[in-house]
Amino acid sequence: MDIRAYIRTIADYPKAGIQFRDITTLLKDAAAFNAAIDALALHYADQPVDAIVGIESRGFIIGAALASKLSVGFVPVRKPGKLPAKAIAQAYALEYGEDALELHTDAISPGGQMLLVDDLIATGGTAQAAVALIRRLGGVVEHAAFVIDLPDLGGMQQLQSCGVQTFALCQFEGH
Repeated sequence: MDIRAYIRTIADYPKAGIQFRDITTLLKDAAAFNAAIDALALHYADQPVDAIVGIESRGFIIGAALASKLSVGFVPVRKPGKLPAKAIAQAYALEYGEDALELHTDAISPGGQMLLVDDLIATGGTAQAAVALIRRLGGVVEHAAFVIDLPDLGGMQQLQSCGVQTFALCQFEGH
């Protein structure tokens, strides 16, 4: 199945010059959504994975479905102030601003094999922040999966330079 066909592009969102790749059209199509999750699960079926770490917010959707498919746990990485228990934070730069992520301090077991998941990778800043959080808590993150890669922005290479193998179901050129 051509996953790209189920992803719409919204021009100039959230600001002029950005081509926003919207997965809500993929999510609403049961066959396409299931095909995407099945493809990710197949790719990681032989990898040691103790839990999926999903990045807020669309990474929650993809990550939780993948965790269910792989019969592993799910760990949410959230925006600041959203987690109720003790958490650690990591700041990072976005393509169009700055932000931070947080992770519960008890979310990762030392030595646990974590698979990082998000809907899209652009510059890689968000994913690198999540990797840093996982590693600070003693987790092992050797793999990261995405529905969409924007190769012109170099995020996959940024993660690979941190020792993380990357995989995406599809690519879109440009921003």
